[in-house]
Amino acid sequence: MALVELTAALAALRAALLDGTFVRATASGRRRGASAPPDAPERLEVRPVLLRGVRHAQVTERTGPVVRTRNLRVEDPADVAGLDALLALPFTSWHAETAAGALQVQVTKKGLATLGRAAATGPAPAEQLANDRRKQHLLDPDDPLFAVLGAGGDKRRQVDAFLRQLSAALPADLAADRPLRVVDLGCGNAYLTLAAQRWLAGRPAGARTVGVELRADLVRRSTERAAAAGVDGLVFTAGTIADADPPHLLGGPPDVVLALHACDTATDDALARAVAWGAPVVLAAPCCHRDVQRQLVAAGAGTPSSSLAPAQDALVASPILRERFADVLTDSLRAAALRARGYRVDVVEFVDSRHTPRNALLRAVRPDRPERAAAREAAQRELEELAASWSVRPAIADRLAP
Repeated sequence: MALVELTAALAALRAALLDGTFVRATASGRRRGASAPPDAPERLEVRPVLLRGVRHAQVTERTGPVVRTRNLRVEDPADVAGLDALLALPFTSWHAETAAGALQVQVTKKGLATLGRAAATGPAPAEQLANDRRKQHLLDPDDPLFAVLGAGGDKRRQVDAFLRQLSAALPADLAADRPLRVVDLGCGNAYLTLAAQRWLAGRPAGARTVGVELRADLVRRSTERAAAAGVDGLVFTAGTIADADPPHLLGGPPDVVLALHACDTATDDALARAVAWGAPVVLAAPCCHRDVQRQLVAAGAGTPSSSLAPAQDALVASPILRERFADVLTDSLRAAALRARGYRVDVVEFVDSRHTPRNALLRAVRPDRPERAAAREAAQRELEELAASWSVRPAIADRLAP
């Protein structure tokens, strides 16, 4: 990394964005003391697209849950001025990739910039620009990993959908100068653990991942699969989520915590560990929401002795509706609990429901600037009032209790 004038670093970024082999760019973080327009995004993503045969830069601006997308023609002077305006925003970090390699810019407190370059890791530009002809894949469908896993089309689509959610959640400046530290709690068969490490290994500084699974036989099988597919930087360990010690194996607390289809309150265990570690990024795909279902039954749902209000009782009297509602209620309580701990939380569709019925994903990111105390307190009140109104005590509340 070299220390340069900010203008020189921005000129290098501009050249990358306008380069014919441009692949992708992200920007995040706000420089302290720097002024920005009221509608300035908190995070920015730029990628090349072909629209009716014309090359554009697709700009995705993110502020909390609000996402705006626009397309700029790179040969139109007015649209190029729009790219210049984006470069002028006071981001602390930029990461850009072209066919020639990756460019990393970090802005210092004194208004200078560190400029680093790395060898190319992304797919060829011709593949990147084929958006109006065929679907892109973050992990090559011909990757030998899929053959080792015996993964068919549905599983490959699930992997691609998950990697896109992971890509959207990762701040550009997260672990820019060291391997990203990732832990997957309750990794099971580890399809997504293996795929995530394969993809993350392509970052300029690489990645290291620990998969935690209770069953020793699955740990052995996943270890063998990783070796057969040549997935480096990944280890599996047998044990419970509560007893797992990934910081010892990773050399520090995790940057990313995954909990993908951990059953019932195992998801709550994983979320609590992530909060305790202060993980900047958490992705959880919950499964088997039985705990709240049991509590609704205990509250007498659908019976004359129900402690719920009549309108509520009508909603959960039917077993199948009660099961579906318990899923929604449980994940709403989890999202509120994470917001109360300073995270920004989106609940998104993980993958189309025809590929898996468990397709909700909690995507939580700890912002660079801490959420205001009033916002955290409001989320805590939401959690408590929602739980009280349905006569339930969510496991996440117990896990995160002081």
